[in-house]
Amino acid sequence: MNKISGVRRVVGAVLIKDLRIEVRSRVVTNQVLPFAGLIMIMFAFALDNDDVLQRVAGGLIWLATMFSLVVIVQRSFAIDTSDGALDLLRVAGVDLSAVFLGKAIALTMQLLVLDVVLVAAAFLLYQVQVSAVGFVLLVTCVIFATTGLGFVGTLYGGLTAGAKGRETLLPLLLLPVMAPVLIAATRATEAAFGSGGAVTSEGWAWVGLLAVFAAVFGLGGTLAFGPLIDE
Repeated sequence: MNKISGVRRVVGAVLIKDLRIEVRSRVVTNQVLPFAGLIMIMFAFALDNDDVLQRVAGGLIWLATMFSLVVIVQRSFAIDTSDGALDLLRVAGVDLSAVFLGKAIALTMQLLVLDVVLVAAAFLLYQVQVSAVGFVLLVTCVIFATTGLGFVGTLYGGLTAGAKGRETLLPLLLLPVMAPVLIAATRATEAAFGSGGAVTSEGWAWVGLLAVFAAVFGLGGTLAFGPLIDE
């Protein structure tokens, strides 16, 4: 029981620390959100066809999310490695699996805010529509997809934290692993929007895949994060 409460304290402390850093620096607000919004606007000008934009809106949302994820993860771990925070936690004997969970939850929360803005941008720029049932599917998709991305982003951020050239190494390692999320989340979002004649019911199987992805990387990251940091 004491161990569980200790883990909860560490998770809460790391979560609050990461969110406080974001509130003070406003990197997501001042840099990541404009970057993601610019991607959406550039695609709108590049494709310049309402029918095409409505059909590919789901994919554009998740492409912008994943590019933004790389930026957020790089910055988060750059702060932790520059001031030696991860090394201090390891030397102090803190449960690094709890550190992983705290950072993953903080990252997921930032991604949720980002995706709300991106979905709103899709409604505004691409004129997509969603039914009540589709909205439930869309919300569920966003929750599971961002959770999975939060876990995998934190795991690979820890893997590359002390590596030379981590700025280029992280996207090389991270983007291929995120491919299943890109595919599943795009298909589920297209079903929610009814893009290309897709039916809402078709999206739930893809949401199930997102849930499996999140569970696998949540468990795997919890077990592997500590050994990765130790090395």
